[in-house]
Amino acid sequence: MTEVLFYHLQNSPLEQTLPKLLEASLKREWRVVVKVGEAERLDALSGDLWTYRNDSFLPHGTADDGRGDSQPVYLTTGDDNPNAAQVLFLVHGAMAGPLEAYNRCVLMFDGRNDEALNAARGQWKELKAAGHEATYWQQSDEGRWEKKA
Repeated sequence: MTEVLFYHLQNSPLEQTLPKLLEASLKREWRVVVKVGEAERLDALSGDLWTYRNDSFLPHGTADDGRGDSQPVYLTTGDDNPNAAQVLFLVHGAMAGPLEAYNRCVLMFDGRNDEALNAARGQWKELKAAGHEATYWQQSDEGRWEKKA
């Protein structure tokens, strides 16, 4: 079964947090799919990954860029996995689809948004019922991740 990690964002927005987690994944030589829940946020997220630091960028692409199989980080709104990724990130309200292809799924949600919080709770119940090992991580005041459940 896929290991599922729920990341409850409290002190840093997704735009600051996701690039750090993607960098950590790439350092481990993992390929990644980032599934975005809202199509209009896909382009904005892509732009953020190119410019999030002045001295670096995160190599990534979308279906519009072609050659999804060669992208270390692939951004999508669907359930496609053209780069044979080991890790799936779910952001901006993306719902988990089939997870069998992944070793790890990271669901990131804004804990200050009641709708996002309720959606994450629903996915927790569904994924646990499907037999996935799920853990819950919350951001501390210092921005560190603390395992809560």
